[in-house]
Amino acid sequence: MLSHSLDHGVLVITVHRDPGIGGRAALLTKITDLVHAFQPAPVVVVLDEPASAGAAVSVVLRVHRLCSRLGVLMSVVSGSAPTRRALEDNADTAGTRLVVHARPDTAVAAAYTAAA
Repeated sequence: MLSHSLDHGVLVITVHRDPGIGGRAALLTKITDLVHAFQPAPVVVVLDEPASAGAAVSVVLRVHRLCSRLGVLMSVVSGSAPTRRALEDNADTAGTRLVVHARPDTAVAAAYTAAA
């Protein structure tokens, strides 16, 4: 369902497929555990094309709220323009702004620069 790596000190979490409603809690737990384990590293969540559906987007928005509370920089990547718009439109505006990118390399470079 997901994989992760460190790229220049940035935690990159890739969600390979949408978990569906039944798998949303498990995906949220896995990502939350990674965020806590690598804190304070910036986080980039990459939604592969099969993962750009509603349940994965919902999880990303919840993770954004968590990262905001923890003071951890977070951005998300999606190749789908409708998914990027949905993320931007529904992101929590009370904390740190959710930055949405179209390409992973751009997101990692921006997160690395912002954390430096």
